[in-house]
Amino acid sequence: MFRVAILDDYQKVALSMTDWKILEPEVEVQAFADNLIDVPKLAERLHTFDAVVAMRERTPMPRALLERLPNLRLIVTAGMRNAAIDIEAATSRGVLVTGTDMLAHPTAELTWGLIIGIMRHIPFEAAAMRRGAWQTTLGRGLQRKTLGIIGLGRLGAQVATVGKAFGMKVIAWSQNLTAERAEAAGATLVSKEQLFAEADVATIHLVLSDRTRGLVGAADLARMKPSAYLVNTSRGPIVDGAALLECLRARRIAGAALDVFDQEPLPADHPLRQLDNVVLTPHLGYVLEENYRIVYRQAAENIRGFLDGKPTRMIGK
Repeated sequence: MFRVAILDDYQKVALSMTDWKILEPEVEVQAFADNLIDVPKLAERLHTFDAVVAMRERTPMPRALLERLPNLRLIVTAGMRNAAIDIEAATSRGVLVTGTDMLAHPTAELTWGLIIGIMRHIPFEAAAMRRGAWQTTLGRGLQRKTLGIIGLGRLGAQVATVGKAFGMKVIAWSQNLTAERAEAAGATLVSKEQLFAEADVATIHLVLSDRTRGLVGAADLARMKPSAYLVNTSRGPIVDGAALLECLRARRIAGAALDVFDQEPLPADHPLRQLDNVVLTPHLGYVLEENYRIVYRQAAENIRGFLDGKPTRMIGK
């Protein structure tokens, strides 16, 4: 029997997102709803499994773990990149790593939900309504404000389009962005320093890598206007978490809307949860039914292809 483990099925929906019967009768599929990252405990759980289906970077899979999984032959990850998987270690052990497609627009949509949510104090006012209150804050609008986009790729360009529709001035910066590419997306290329100094809303849309880890630091946050907001729907470690926490505590900026964190799930006692000038969501950027149906359908297809000797959507080969 070929055993498949589906990891981090937080909502307990993985088994209903596609027809896993295409893998029968030789495959047994088991889903786990908890997030287990302790290497010895995770190795104990997975040591009898032949394949693992990983949802994004929820569970790190370093060499130390892979070396303790003698039966593992296949990893399927949501998306075509996963920084939490040691691809080199997997390949050296003969473990094939494959990926799936994912929709781009869900994260761009959530970005705007967060921007409007924090600028109009929607979560705060909704909670106040339940306590019997009425109109306790003054919000701020988007029209004629400056939207600063850090990373103007596929997602950033979608965010720029919506910003223009709201009547915002759109500026952008990233390490390789050109004036021509910025203009094509409806934005103006500026320096990193200018972006943080001018933006009323600074929103991050970059892939986490060695080059982007800690890219937004204390000096960048210090340049922001006291009335400005920082939004991050990319990856937590792109921003210096300690510097951001200090900045928010001191109220040097108006607030932050965060969907991603250095540690996920965010610990229940994390100080960010105690601040009233943040909007926090639990990494919902890609968590959409349409995305899940694509991911789990293609995961099943990848497993079927592997068993049939016709692997598809390979990563690192």
